[in-house]
Parts: sequence; structure tokens; C-alpha cells
Amino acid sequence: MTVQTPSTLQNLALQALLRDEALALSCLEEVPFLLFPALFKEAFAGRLKKLMKAIVAAWTFPCLPVGALMKSPNLETLQAVLDGIDMQLTRESHPRGKLQVLDLRNVHHAFWDIWAGAEDGSCSSESLNEKPTVVKVLRRYAQRKQLKVVADLCLRPRRDETQAYFLKWAQQRKDSLHLCCINMKIWAMPVDFVLEILNVFHPEHIEEFELNTEWNVFNLARFAPCLGQMRNLRKLLLAPLYKNVFKIANRTGDREDKCVKEFVSIFSKFNCLQHLSMQGVHFLTDHMSQVFRCLMTPLESLSITHYQISQSDLDSFSCCQSLFQLKHLEMKGMVLQVLDVMPLRGLLEKVAKTLETLNLQGCKLKDSQLNALLPSFIRCSQLTKINLYNNDFSMPILKDLLQQTANWNKMNVEQYPAPLECYNELGHVSVERFAQLCQELMDTLRAIRQPKSLSFATRICHKCGEPCVYGQGGRLCFCWR
Repeated sequence: MTVQTPSTLQNLALQALLRDEALALSCLEEVPFLLFPALFKEAFAGRLKKLMKAIVAAWTFPCLPVGALMKSPNLETLQAVLDGIDMQLTRESHPRGKLQVLDLRNVHHAFWDIWAGAEDGSCSSESLNEKPTVVKVLRRYAQRKQLKVVADLCLRPRRDETQAYFLKWAQQRKDSLHLCCINMKIWAMPVDFVLEILNVFHPEHIEEFELNTEWNVFNLARFAPCLGQMRNLRKLLLAPLYKNVFKIANRTGDREDKCVKEFVSIFSKFNCLQHLSMQGVHFLTDHMSQVFRCLMTPLESLSITHYQISQSDLDSFSCCQSLFQLKHLEMKGMVLQVLDVMPLRGLLEKVAKTLETLNLQGCKLKDSQLNALLPSFIRCSQLTKINLYNNDFSMPILKDLLQQTANWNKMNVEQYPAPLECYNELGHVSVERFAQLCQELMDTLRAIRQPKSLSFATRICHKCGEPCVYGQGGRLCFCWR
């Protein structure tokens, strides 16, 4: 007989145990192991700390993905789980089995669907061994010499008490546990503290890493060797918040150049990198070609925003093999107004069959530059989203662009700048003219194909900090409301 959820009798037994925590604790060793997940979920939901601690200490399965049950951090709940882990660590042997992996990440895990029963009831005691999903889940947890603890970390100057408790617990047990962080985000933390944390959670396990700091190039050079150990990194975001890193008292330019080169060299250590985002990394000006040459794998997405790009940097875009399979390209706030954009055209032509999103917002492109890029734009038939807000295009060139996009059949979101003819001699928006010209552009496009989401936006208003937007869900800036 296939039993998808605990029988009525089993449910009654579970409820009786949960009503009397002392009774549950006294007979826990007699509870069938198949009921442990359901009992733990109920104890977790009811915050029965003593029962949770005892269940963890006696856990019968190789994995405990408790993070999937944590909708929000709770110190007492975490303490109960970790206390149970400490009890396991002090036992030389376990009569029922040994926990191999404690997963604290707040992500869905198939374990609870399989062992505790899915919402619609999909787990049977007789069919467990026949389910390939179950086999796949359990094989992931081979016998380990040390208990593996997996977590995601977001480190900020003001850490909540739950994270502070966990970090202290982990640091005290780093020699007896195998501590892994898959996704780590650093916000404005001292370099010494970050290095200390990465001495506990070893860098080679990190797959996604965000560094949002106020570090100068010397701190980045200190951190570079540790960053270079992240050999399984798939996603990297660098967003230093400082601007003039070279204007540091009593430092020589040669030493700064050496630090930048040391930092750039670590990109050659990443064997799995697919997504690279860099915001305001001005210290890499004139070094972008070296960064691209160091990349070991083709990128799927590249985002370089609010960056003072040089012509030599832009030139490297069209000759770097690691960029030729891009699906997503973002260059928001990268001013191209005085640069030769032919290297960008060369890159767009190479990724025409793969590129899905393109963001050139705030690049200050002119008519002549859009005209140069136009042949490559219209070849990108896989585009689903394009953003050209805050560029300086006239009505004729915008109309020409729209008239040549018949093959943009997959396009979902289109965002264009308002034509220059919307502004008067003082640079102020004429609302009537804005609406008239944008409607004309919309009619032009609709004669070619039917857009799903189309909008035109003016420059940011200096008085209210908002643009005027025309299109689906369009709005005027606050000054005109």
C-alpha cells in the first residue's frame, strides 16, 4: 500500500507528542525514523526549542536542510539547532546514523518534499527507494570525516544578533567542522574582518561573491590572493564606493600600478566565472583589456556601470573571445559620447545570435554613434529587452532605428530616449511636443510590429529628479503633475 502522508494514527501520535514536549523528549528514541522530518517541521514551526535540539542531536538522515524552513532569522531557533549539532559532535557514534550536512541556506530543498511529504502528498514509504529523485538527493551526501555546514552570508557593519551568534559559533568550531559559504556578500566591512571570515569559510566553496566596499587599491591588493582562491566562482560583483583611489597621500604611482596589476591577475584564477558585474571600478581604467584577457571561460553576462571608460578599454571589447557568447550586456552610465564606438559595434555583431538584453542607458550616445551601431543592433534578433534611456538622439535617427527592427520578434521591453526635438533652447521639456513626437514614434513602430512594452523617457528633471515617461504606464515628472 502506498502511503503518501502519515496515516491518521501517525498524525495523532505526532500531535500528542507536540502537545507534551516532555513526553516527546522521553520517547524520542522510539519514534520511527520516517516520522523525524514531520516531527521536526512541526517542532520548528511551534518553536519547541528543547524538542528541536533533541531531534537534531538524534537526526537520522545524512542531511538537515533547516534553512529551507527559516522564513526569517530567529536567534532562539538557530540556537536550538546549533545546540543539537554540538550534541552530535560530542558523540563518538550514533545508533541510528550520522548527520553529514547541515544546510542553513534559505532556499527550497527537495528533502522536505520527499521525506516530510509534499503539500499534495507525494511521499510513500514503499516507493522511496524507487524514486530517482530520492537517490539523487541522498547520493549528494557521502560519508564525511567532518560535518559540513553550508550557509549564505551577507556581512554588513551592523550585523543582526542571529548572524553574529552563528559567526561566533562557526569561528569557535572551525577545526571540527567543514564550513562552506556558497553565496557571500560584503558591505563596507574592513579588509581584516573579511580575511578573518574567509579563514573560517574557505574561499574555494564560494560560487557567488559581492564586494561592496570603500577599500583603496592597497586593500584590494591585500585581498586579491584570497579572492583568487575562489576557483569555483560563477558570479562576481565588484562595487567599490570610492572615486579617486589614486589621490592617496604619501603613495607613489608605481606602487598603485603594481597593486592594480596584482588585483587584475586574479581573474585568471576563476575557472567557472559566467557573470561579471563591476560598478564604479575607476581604478581599472586602461586595464580592462588585461581583465578580459585573464578570463578563463566565456561570460554569459557582463555589467560595467558608472565607469570612466577609455578608448583602449572600449577597443578590447571587439577582440576578447570570452565576450563572444554574451547573453546580457549592461553599460549603464558609461559615457561614450567622445569615443569611437566601432569596437562596441564589433562586439554586438559577434554576439548577435546570443544577446538577449542590452542596457546602454546614460551612455550619452549621439546620432552619429547610433547610426554607426545601427547595423549591429538590427542583427540582434534574440533581444528581449533594450534600454537606451538618457542618450541624445534626434527624431529622424530614432525613427530610422524603429523602422529597421522588424526581426525583433522576441522583444518584451523597449525603452528609448525622448527625441531631442522635445526640448527647447534652454533644455526644458515641452510636454505637448513630447507627447506628439512619442506618439508618432509609437505609430512608426506599430506599422512594423506590435510592441509588448514600449516607453520613451526624457532626461532627469533638475527640479524634481524625475523624468517624463511616455508609453504604457507613462507619467510626467512631478513638476508637470
